[in-house]
Amino acid sequence: MDIITTPSYEALSKEAASYVSRKVQENPHIVLGLATGSTPTGMYEQLIKDHITLGTSYRNVTTFNLDEYVGMSKKNPNSYYAFMKKHLFQHIDIQNEFTFIPDGMSGDPQKECGLYEEKLSKHGPIDLQILGLGANGHIGFNEPGTSSSSRTHVVELTDSTRKANSRFFKGIEDVPTHAITMGIDSIMDAKEILLLVAGANKREAFEKLLYGEISDNFPASILKKHPCVKILADQSVLDTSSIIA
Repeated sequence: MDIITTPSYEALSKEAASYVSRKVQENPHIVLGLATGSTPTGMYEQLIKDHITLGTSYRNVTTFNLDEYVGMSKKNPNSYYAFMKKHLFQHIDIQNEFTFIPDGMSGDPQKECGLYEEKLSKHGPIDLQILGLGANGHIGFNEPGTSSSSRTHVVELTDSTRKANSRFFKGIEDVPTHAITMGIDSIMDAKEILLLVAGANKREAFEKLLYGEISDNFPASILKKHPCVKILADQSVLDTSSIIA
């Protein structure tokens, strides 16, 4: 794993956006795997600025999002569909038919998982997958205990994940209990992975990723087996005893 530390979240976001935009410029038909949540928001802001000022085009780019809440309509502002529209898609020239997000309102979520895998197979593999790191080690919505051989599946969210995400809702009771997520094996199919880690609350998870063993109980640990992982971490995730070149 290639680890790069930045002095601040803003610097991390700029570094991540610079890396992604360079990849898009090198390969206008790139397939990107995208993440939601607080961590990548700054990167998306910088990608929008780059698109406006430098003209980086996404017209031929294909994107796949990691996950979506079960029972959440696209019109719900807390859906990941709405998140991506708000924070990126409506500000760039990407074509809507090339942006793929699981359908949370599918009448058969299990079937939707299979359909999503078919789309990944048809349009993939993903060239560059963006990931965040959950405090409990989850990647996507793959909670501790998820098999490393999992493909896109329905997952029951842990109390800790629902509590962490409740900041986007009126309260934890409004956070859905289930989600559709790309599986760990689906994520590992990506040619390259960019992992963003920001905030002191991720410090323990980050250290466990670096120094812990590979285990289904800490899903992110599987990334150690991927041949091409770049990690961007801001200074707040490093304690005073950590020294990373």
